[in-house]
Parts: sequence; C-alpha cells; structure tokens
Amino acid sequence: MVRSVARVFVFAAAIAVAGILPASAQEDLREVMGFGPFFRSGSSGVSPVPREWVQFMGNYAPGTIVISTSERRLYLVGADGTALRYGIGVGRDGFRWSGTHRITAKKEWPSWTPPAQMLRRRPDLPRHMAGGEDNPLGARAMYLGSTLYRIHGSNEPETIGQAVSSGCFRMTNEDVKDLYERVRVGTTVVVKN
Repeated sequence: MVRSVARVFVFAAAIAVAGILPASAQEDLREVMGFGPFFRSGSSGVSPVPREWVQFMGNYAPGTIVISTSERRLYLVGADGTALRYGIGVGRDGFRWSGTHRITAKKEWPSWTPPAQMLRRRPDLPRHMAGGEDNPLGARAMYLGSTLYRIHGSNEPETIGQAVSSGCFRMTNEDVKDLYERVRVGTTVVVKN
C-alpha cells in the first residue's frame, strides 16, 4: 500500500514538473503536495530552447546583441563569424518594436514597478514588487536605453520562444545570468523584426 501511494506521488510530481498539466492545476498539485515555491514551474531555469554557438552572418561588431523578434532568438555576436544564440520570449502582437539601443544599466534580482500604461491595461497588478524569485523580472535585468524595455529573466521557462510580453525580452533565469556575465553597460543591442 505504501509503495502504491509513493508511486502515485512520484508520478504526480513528474507530471507537474514536465508541465503536462495546465498551470493552474500544477499550482494546485504543488500546494497539495506541500512543495511550495521551490517546486514552482521554472525553478530549474532550463530553457526549452537551449543556448548554443551557431554560425552568424552580419555586419556587427563582436559583443553586439542582435535580437530577432521573428525568430524569437537573441544572438551575442562573437569575433569569428559565430554567435551565442539564446531562446527568448518577445512582445505579443501590438507590442513588438525594433531599433538600436545600448544597455544603460544592469541589475541583479531587480525590483519591478509596472509602468502606468501596463497598470491601465492590468489594474490588478501590484504597484511594486521587490526583487526575488517571484518577481517577473527574474534573476537579472539589462535596461535598454531610456525605454521601458529590458532583457530580463523569467521563472516561466514555458514562455521562451513565445510572443507573450509587453515589449520586453525574457529569458530563463539560467540564460539571463549567463548573458549578464558576458556583456557590460554600453553594449549595443539591435532589435529586428
């Protein structure tokens, strides 16, 4: 009997981790099973689009970040015709943009204050959230020029490769930490559709 219960428990945990259940059901299952935030979706930070070095053609200086919103990929240009490619989440319809900016600030575990435009669309959002695991900006954020947009982490890896944001570029926490260590304030960021 104990083994049967244990097998059901392990099977239910595996389903929740794999993301087979809808998000609301996963949260209910985690709560019932007593896992709390440690067992939250995305706690592993593993991207469904693994980062990898790829051949990259383009007239960009090494160290430039090139974001292709149509591909839903971010490229960190290397010096030898290659780039480190990351999967990203991009802006949903009506929130995509293009242009060239520089990283003007980098923050670890940043706090988040939704802009007024977002609060008008979503008055249910908190007015401010301290940095931490539950913060939608994740583990790191790189701020783009004087815009409201950032390249930031996310604790929702299932959104990588999707068009879901209000214009920011989201990465898994694992990938954003990796990128954060490779770039500096002043890095050029080119956003293409």
